[in-house]
Amino acid sequence: MDTRTVSLALAAAAAFSLVSAGAMAQDKKTEKCYGVVKAGKNDCATAVSSCAGTSKKDAQADAWVGLPSGLCAKIVGGSLEPKKS
Repeated sequence: MDTRTVSLALAAAAAFSLVSAGAMAQDKKTEKCYGVVKAGKNDCATAVSSCAGTSKKDAQADAWVGLPSGLCAKIVGGSLEPKKS
């Protein structure tokens, strides 16, 4: 293995650790808030996009962002469940 391959493997492992840690934090201190995300700023896949950062329009009904618990209810248009588009 060359240095570049090792570096890429380590970077992938680090990224996986951060995503896993983020998923655990999502459960305890944050909530998914749908319908308030700017285009391209969503945290996860939607019905029409395959990954984070791929929502097509502002306030897309099925795009969510993780917010501190209780904040979504205070945002105009925010919903804890995906909205019907």
